[in-house]
Amino acid sequence: MVDGVKRAREAAGRLAVQVTGQALGPYQSAVVRIGFAATWLFFLLREFPHRAELYGPDGPWSWRLAERLIDSNHAFTVLMWSDSTLWFEIVYAVSVLASVGLLLGWRTRATSVVFMVGVLSLQNRSVFMGDGGDNVIHLMAIYLVLTRCAQVWSLDARRARTHGSATAGAAGPVLWGVLGAVFAFGAATGRFGYGWLAAFAAVWVACGLWWMVDRYEPEGEGRAALDVLANLLHNAGMLVIMAEVCLIYATAGWYKIQGSRWQDGTALYYPLGLDYFTPWPGLSALVAGSGTLVMLLSYGTVAVQVAFPFTLFNRRIKNVLLAAMMLEHAGIAVLLGLPFFSLAMIAADAVFLPTGFLVWAGARAAARRRRAVEPVPDPVEPAPVPAPR
Repeated sequence: MVDGVKRAREAAGRLAVQVTGQALGPYQSAVVRIGFAATWLFFLLREFPHRAELYGPDGPWSWRLAERLIDSNHAFTVLMWSDSTLWFEIVYAVSVLASVGLLLGWRTRATSVVFMVGVLSLQNRSVFMGDGGDNVIHLMAIYLVLTRCAQVWSLDARRARTHGSATAGAAGPVLWGVLGAVFAFGAATGRFGYGWLAAFAAVWVACGLWWMVDRYEPEGEGRAALDVLANLLHNAGMLVIMAEVCLIYATAGWYKIQGSRWQDGTALYYPLGLDYFTPWPGLSALVAGSGTLVMLLSYGTVAVQVAFPFTLFNRRIKNVLLAAMMLEHAGIAVLLGLPFFSLAMIAADAVFLPTGFLVWAGARAAARRRRAVEPVPDPVEPAPVPAPR
């Protein structure tokens, strides 16, 4: 009994040291960051000609209707600060720039906050324009603020290697100064709810403390305490992301089981006959023409979604099902014409990718980049051969 209690305490101590001593899954968090930033960026760029109809003043969901809805559900969106076209264009442009900054990992803590504000502002302005992929981006934009997702594969990581600190340079304080001015204006004019005001104030103060400690006492106890807090928030955020992905697949799979079309294996047949979901009519007709293939894909989708959360304790089976789900979403993107939904789900699935694979892929990409930028040496002309005497 005593030995069991002692072993339990030792295990708890090791777990506490691991959770507080390091930010777990740095490569996985980097892939999630890159994936969601790229998905939202591509969506904003593709819909740029239609931005006013989707989220702006020309949309069917007018500013007055949005104002009435937000007064009732208290959703957050800075687009309701003004109904001017100029303000909408500024918010849309900043959302694009924040997506680029988060994708590259430039001043990631600040750009992750701006990215979240852009996602919530646009989506909450016109709530009927989104789908399941938009809901995933909506949630992940919030979770990414909690994570240290720029430890690898980012401009911040490169700055930390070259200058000794990711906070080096004047861009960080200037960016946070601008954000502080915007938050102060929103607070002074009553445009923030108490919950969001407290959240933004906490983030701003915490990042200000981090910059000061990192600049003036990088090896002191204050920096160590902030590192512990940051690691706890990061690991909690990663845990929430993993739980969210499992919840999405579990609910989707179990709800499918209750549907008669999924039970008889014909569910996939019907969307293949809709014009909205047939970007390639010939390919859709080819798949729909095979009853066996439709049945296998329908049953396989349900089986993979229901089984995935239970395979997390078996690495090999988990990796097989993870590859199957990513291929499934790639097929949805091509076959049903839902590229952004598929990209969002693949980015969320990436949180479960094995570290060894990500390190290998990163090393291969770095090697190819070095070969691409290295200058090709000029050919050496052979020395002339002296003529025989």
